[in-house]
Parts: sequence; C-alpha cells; structure tokens
Amino acid sequence: MTVSYTLKVAEARFGGFSALLLRWRGSIYKLLYKEFLLFVALYAVLSITYRLLLTQEQRYVYAQVARYCNRSADLIPLSFVLGFYVTLVVNRWWAQYTSIPLPDQLMCVISASVHGVDQRGRLLRRTLIRYANLASVLVLRSVSTRVLKRFPTMDHVVDAGFMSQEERKKFESLKSDFNKYWIPCVWFTNLAAQARRDGRIHDDIALCLLLKELNKYRAKCSMLFHYDWISIPLVYTQVVTIAVYSFFALSLVGRQFVEPEAGAAEPQEPLEAGQEPAPVLGDLDMYVPLTTLLQFFFYAGWLKVAEQIINPFGEDDDDFETNQLIDRNLQVSLLSVDDMYQNLPPAEKDPYWDEDLAQPPYTVATAAETLRPSFLGSTFNLRMSDDPEQSLQVEASPGLAQRPGGQTPLLGRFLGAGAPSPAISLRNFGRTRGPPRTPHLLRFRAEEGGDPEAADRIEEETAESADKTLDP
Repeated sequence: MTVSYTLKVAEARFGGFSALLLRWRGSIYKLLYKEFLLFVALYAVLSITYRLLLTQEQRYVYAQVARYCNRSADLIPLSFVLGFYVTLVVNRWWAQYTSIPLPDQLMCVISASVHGVDQRGRLLRRTLIRYANLASVLVLRSVSTRVLKRFPTMDHVVDAGFMSQEERKKFESLKSDFNKYWIPCVWFTNLAAQARRDGRIHDDIALCLLLKELNKYRAKCSMLFHYDWISIPLVYTQVVTIAVYSFFALSLVGRQFVEPEAGAAEPQEPLEAGQEPAPVLGDLDMYVPLTTLLQFFFYAGWLKVAEQIINPFGEDDDDFETNQLIDRNLQVSLLSVDDMYQNLPPAEKDPYWDEDLAQPPYTVATAAETLRPSFLGSTFNLRMSDDPEQSLQVEASPGLAQRPGGQTPLLGRFLGAGAPSPAISLRNFGRTRGPPRTPHLLRFRAEEGGDPEAADRIEEETAESADKTLDP
C-alpha cells in the first residue's frame, strides 16, 4: 500500500522532515536493515581477526593491504554512476504511473454521445465502458503481481463481472501468440459503429470523438505493457550493482583501523640520553567506523530506492495500488454512464447573479489572505520616467539599422564614425556629428496627449543641423 505523508509536510516548520524519520513502514530502515547488519558483522569479524588473531608480521601485511584497498575504493565513481541510474529509474517510475489507463475522459464522452433512456441505450453505455475496464484489467494482469493474484484465471475475471461467458468464448476462440488485451478495444469500436448506425450516436463527429478517446485509452494500455516488456538495460543495472558492492567490499578491508605506516609520522628531534621515543601517531582508533557506516547507509540506501521503484507493480510498501484503481475505475465509470445519464439537478441562479464582482466568503482562519493585493504582473509597479519627452511615440525607419562599414554603435564612437546610435533619445536629436539626418527618418506623432511644441522644436533643430552641414 502506498505510503502517503503529504499532510505531514503541508507546512514547512522546524523539524518537519525529522518526524518522518521515526516511521517504519515504507522506510529505508525496513529496506536496508538486513544488508546493514551483514556489513557490520563482516566488519567486526575482520576487526577482531586483525586485533586478536594475527601475528605482528601478519598485521603489518594486512595494514599494507588495507591501505591499498582504501586508495582503490576512492577510484570508483560511485556517486556519478549511482546518481544517474537512480534519476533514470525515478523518471521511469513516474512515467509508468501516468501510463495507467483511467476511464474518466472516456466515460464523459460515452455519457454525452450515446443516447437513449431505454434499456437498449443503457445497455450500450454500460457495455462500452465495461469493455474499456476489461482491457485495463487484462493488461494489469500481465504486469502487476497483485492483480494477477486477484484474478489468477479468466474464470475469476468472468466471476468479477468484467466479462460474460459468451465474451470469454469469443476471446478464447481468437488464437494469437501475443497478449490479447486489445480485443475488448476492438469490441468497443464495433459496438460504437453499430450504435451510430442505429442512431444512438447522432452524428459522425460524436463517433469520431468517442473513438479518439478510446485510442488514447488503448495507447496507455499499450504503453504500460511495453514498459513491462522493455526494461532498463541489464548491463546498466549490473554495472551499478557491481560498483556499489565492490566499493563496500574494498571498504570492509580498507576502512579498518590499522597501525600507522612506518615513516608516516612527523620527524622528531634527536633523543637525549635515557629519553624514550614518542609513540608514532596515526588515525584515531575508534573501533566503530561511523563515517563508513553512514556512507554505506547512504549509498546502499540509494541503490535500494532504485531496486524498490524500478518495478512499481509488485507488492512493496510504495508500489502502486492497482487493485484499488480497478475498483475505483469500475465504480466511477458505471456511475457516470448509467445513474448520472440525463440525471441533472435543476438549473438555478447562482448567488452572484445580480453582482458585478463575485467574491466568495472567507472563514476567520483565511480572512488575512484578502489583505494581500492580487498579482497583476512583475512590471505593474515599475516606476517610469517623469520626463514627458520620454513618452513620445516615434516611428523608426529601416534605414536606421544601416551603418557604414558594418560598425557597431560602440565601435563607431571609438573610431569617430558618424553612424547614428540605435539608442536615440529626444535629448541628442540634432546634436550628432557627421552626415545629416533626413527629416523623414523619424516622424513624430503629435497625437492626443502628445507635445506638439517638442516635436516642432526637434524638427527645427534637425533643419538647422542640416543647413550647417551643407554650408561650405
């Protein structure tokens, strides 16, 4: 059964995630405790052997081997390999969930398209949606162990009401070497075509919409089957598993607390007569490798997460509740096409019929939300320039983009070119050196709300600049 803790993390608070660490069902402790105890036991056996059973010479050789294993373990790119693999598995896990067929859209189209309040109309609608549910049951029997244990044979499918005896005979009479979950979908299309000929479906547009929704439903069934068929390449799973196991196999030996290597200590001053040499210092002998145990918990736990969700149709704590989905889909779909068909509440005026702005009431607990203004856009409160000249509208000509020599405005300023800059403001009109600007390049709109005097002043400055340029 899926472990849901969404309500526990609805609000970010102090120690919010810490409370989840005390759960057992669906936890990493439940998944990892056996491997963790095995690792601790093997480490303890090697530690006792080194400390109590080996001679001094053997301990020296073991220390050399331990240091070599410790250096070799650091060469395994465990974080990269394991992280990429788990990311791939998690994306595949969510994609499989979104591929589970749900009849919600299809049942709405059936209820709106297949007409008739008599027994024939009711039979058509219920049979169509039952065929859709039968297709999902057949494909889930092929991929989910829970569903297969619930419906181990076709007799159980018939007894559950998803298939009649006559339909079972038809189903078994069709010989095929492949999975036959698609047969109810073909029955659906034939029955829908018959309903169109009988006038139960009024037009071809409604029939097309109905078959389109069925194809979406069938595509999800097919995708679910192919997810079960095509797994993550075995070589990748093997590489990740070998990387994790070899890393901790080397850590069992390399992370032992051994005697320090000869000559590794800092040089000491010459000893005086009768003075004993200071002991050689090495790593602190803690007997229990806390950091190594934490490392095992993180990396091996990471691998266990991938192992649990790589096939979410099993019987783990966090696997999909496929049996409950089957129950929910059947009940909801039959209710929508039968009891709810043409069973509408009377149309009434809503409480905001005579109001310009509808404002639903708030409770005391949520009244503070009304004090916050609505979001109107990130630039809504941007302060604009108070200079009215900055708000005048201009029309730019394509000739403004042409510059001699292909120079950019910044480069043209350094080289002294007279090419006009695209960043033209009203304050530098008429002040640019170089060839004259023709008045038709920029035409100002002296419309309502504009400043006609500013436009006339700019035109006069432009004319004066042109006259000065033309004078010898």
